[in-house]
Order: sequence, then C-alpha cells, then structure tokens
Amino acid sequence: MSQTWAAKRQQARRQQQLRALFPDPRPARTGWTRPGGGDMRIVDAPPEYRGPAVQVTGLYPFSVGSTLPMIGSALGPHEEGRGIVCGDPVSWFTAGLINSPSGFVLGRPGIGKSTLVRHMLVQMPDKGTIPMVLSDFKGEYVDLIRELDGQVVAAGRGASYVNPLDLGPLWTRLADLPERMELADGQVVRPRQQARADMEGRRANVMIGLCELAIDRRLAAHEQNILINAIRFWQDQHPDDIPVVADVRNVVLDKPRALRLLAQDGGDDDRYAERTLELVDALNALADDEGVFGGIFAHHTTEPIQMERPFVFDLQAVDAADRAVQAGLQLVCWSYGASAITASKYLADAGLQPRRVYCMVIDELWRALRAAEFMVDRVDDVTRLNRTLGLAQLLITHTMSDLTLATPAATEKAWGFVERSEMVFLGGLAPKEMGNLATVFGMSDAEQQRLITWSARGRPNPKTGKTDPPPGRAKFMLKTGQDVGIPFQVQLVDAEIALNDTNRTWRDAIASMNRRHDDVAGELEVLT
Repeated sequence: MSQTWAAKRQQARRQQQLRALFPDPRPARTGWTRPGGGDMRIVDAPPEYRGPAVQVTGLYPFSVGSTLPMIGSALGPHEEGRGIVCGDPVSWFTAGLINSPSGFVLGRPGIGKSTLVRHMLVQMPDKGTIPMVLSDFKGEYVDLIRELDGQVVAAGRGASYVNPLDLGPLWTRLADLPERMELADGQVVRPRQQARADMEGRRANVMIGLCELAIDRRLAAHEQNILINAIRFWQDQHPDDIPVVADVRNVVLDKPRALRLLAQDGGDDDRYAERTLELVDALNALADDEGVFGGIFAHHTTEPIQMERPFVFDLQAVDAADRAVQAGLQLVCWSYGASAITASKYLADAGLQPRRVYCMVIDELWRALRAAEFMVDRVDDVTRLNRTLGLAQLLITHTMSDLTLATPAATEKAWGFVERSEMVFLGGLAPKEMGNLATVFGMSDAEQQRLITWSARGRPNPKTGKTDPPPGRAKFMLKTGQDVGIPFQVQLVDAEIALNDTNRTWRDAIASMNRRHDDVAGELEVLT
C-alpha cells in the first residue's frame, strides 16, 4: 500500500511540474509559445467529429478526410479551413470534372465578382490558356491584360473604330488553308471554303443585328436578303478588299438587278425605294460619323486583333446611358473575338500553328440583355460555341433578377445561361435574388442561408469610425450540378492587389478633395 501511495504522489508531483511547463494541456493553433516549444506560423489541427459507436466503428482506425481537387487556378482557402479551393472552367473540363468549359458568376455589387475572375485569368496563361475580355465597360480588366503583355483596344466615340464587316484575322491567311483535306475516316473536307462561309455568315449576322439596333425593330425577310446580297455583291467586285458600311449602302442605292429581284419592285424605282427605305436608314446611321453610333462602325478596324495574345476591348469611353451603342459594340466585339477563336481553330486543324485554348469573359451581362430584346439570342449563340472551338466562357452578372427579361421566352433563354454553366460561383444574394438556383443546383437551406448572410451590407464600426467591409466580401460558393457547394474566400497575392483596385477613381477623388481642403485651411490660417 505504501509503495502504491508513494507512486501516486510521485505521479502527482510530475503532473504539477508538467502543468508549470505547459499551462494549457493542449497547444494553441500555432503550438506552445515557449523556449523550444516549436511555435509555428500555422499548425492546422485535424478536424474532430463525434458520433454514435454504430456509425463511427466502421471508420476506426482507417478514417481519412476528404480532399479538394488541386486542379486549376488557386482561388483561396476553404471557408471551413480545410485546404485551398482550386478550379477554373478550362482546367476542370480538361480533367473531366465538368462536361463543358463554362462558368457563371452571380453576386451583389461590390462583393468581388470581377476580382474572382481576374484572379482566375491571371493564372491561366501559365497553363496555356489565353484570356479574352470582349466588352469591358468599366476598365476593370485593362491593367490585368497589360500586365499579361496583352492587347488593349479602346473602342468608342473618338477612340477607335471597329468595322463590323471585318472578316477577322483569318482573312489574311485564308490562302494558307488547304483547298481539300481527307480525314482519317475517309471523309473529305474543304477547309478554305468552309472557313470563308463561316466568316461571311458571322459578318452577315452582325450587320443584321446592328441594323435592327439602328431602327429598333427586326429586319423583314426581304430586308435581310437585300443586305446579305449587297455585301456579297460588293465582295465579288472587290475580292481582295474588305468593305465598310458605306460601300454596302452604296450598293443598295445603286439598285443592281440582283437586289431589285429580291425587293420585288417590278421594275418600279419608287417601289424599290419603299422596300429599302428603312434598311438604308439603318445603314446611314452606321456609316455616318455624326449618326447615332458616332462613326464607331463607319471605318476600317483601327487595331486588328492578334490571336496569340490576351485581349480586351476597353469600352470605358461609351456612355452608360447610350444603350444602342453599348449593345452594338458588344455585338461587334463578341463577333470579332469569335472570329479570332475560329481562325485559330482552322489554322491549328490544318497544322499551320499550335492549338490554342481561350477563355472568354462577358462581364456586366445585364447591359447586353437590357439593350435590345434580340440580344439574348446573340448571347445564346455565343454560349453554345465553346466545346467545338476550344473556348471556355465566364459570364458575370449581379442576380437572377438581371436575367428576367421582357417576355417569358426571353427570360427562359437567359436563365438557361446559368443552368448550362457547369461551374457556378455564387456570392451574397438576397432571397428574392436567387430565382431558380435552389431548384437547378439542389441548394440546401444551409447553403441558401449562407448566401443570405453574405448579402448583408457593412456596418459602421464605432471603434474605427469607418464602415466595416460587407461580411460577404470576396466570399463565394462553388456549385457544380447537384453537388454540395464549396464555400471559399478569394485570396490575392501582393502583386494582384493593385490590379484589383476598382475604387481607384473614388479614392483619387477623395484624396483630391482632402488636398483642396488642406489648401483652403492653409490659406485661412495665413489670412488670420
């Protein structure tokens, strides 16, 4: 008994000594802070779970934690502290994690949607993907593209011109394409003929869309036929050149026999003029430097696109209230970007250049959809091209309410953009802004509540005298189909911070006001 009692006393004394050395029986997140304690910057403790024996017994002792796929752009830490979330439409598609290279970003203004996309884009060129931003109305991607040694084209009134009749970069290399190719399965294709037909079809669709914007209605069937054949008539007369809108208008006004037959004028000049009146009005609006579009589409393209470099159309010069010009520029820029992507595919198929993969970004999608009723069809066409062309896409808008358009049919098409997107990044959203997200992506009540919490505004902080950032700033949930959402917070490196400063204009204005205030205060002090 005495030996047992002595052993217990010795053990108690030893525990007392250990408590003196280690006041806390468990280390903190960074370890024990003491000499030789091994304090580390980050020591992540493994997650702990509790469950009934009937469930846990099957796991012990071979339980392992699930891991996030380390594939694609590094986005930021998991919200629950279990690793770094990685992913982008290109990498996940090539790895077989998703069925098409498409993504959609939804969230209230100011939470960091564009920052998330820029964070993805800056990592893509190292993996062989070329970013293309085809309508940057706020200049949020210009600095990034410049840092990536890309091409910046500032389109707008008095800035530069974009010719809607431009056939794109493949026009100058059309003769390099083989006239005839035999595939491995014995099928014969004619790349040069097919490429030319694609270019001419795209050009005709763009001109039809611009004319419809100019006169604010759909072109009738005979007007479309006259327009398409006027372009073809001029091109046949000048096979080595590219027309401008004024050339096409002059063909219509010259009344060649082929167009008179399409107009069904019966040889009557007045009847021909009546049948082509509004079409000529539309072409005048596009060809006139003083017209509705300010001559933006009236001349040859100022700076041709380069297929091998990142690219952005900088549209900051366009007035936000100028809806027709906005829609027209988006239509032409998207088509011009698609022409570069198609050109790259044809040249690669013919073995004339390496195969390239592009990631196309369409930010502020709501601007295009609200500009004209038919723009939803144009966007719908763009979003269905990706897999065959080596093109990934990222569409960005604020809420599902932005996709509620004038008619139920148009709304259904717009909601289809989200439904067809394989990766959806959801930021803060109020309950009324979620639309059919819960149904399409199987969102649980907990996931919806998380998005609602993130949608709250920042509150004034009485200690600092400033407004705290919104709780959802830089936080997103990645949803793929019906899978459980992955919440994460975007994490930038120091070199990215300047590229993601979207409040620079406000901060410069406030700094200027403060300097003026100091100058006035100094003048008053001298006077007194």
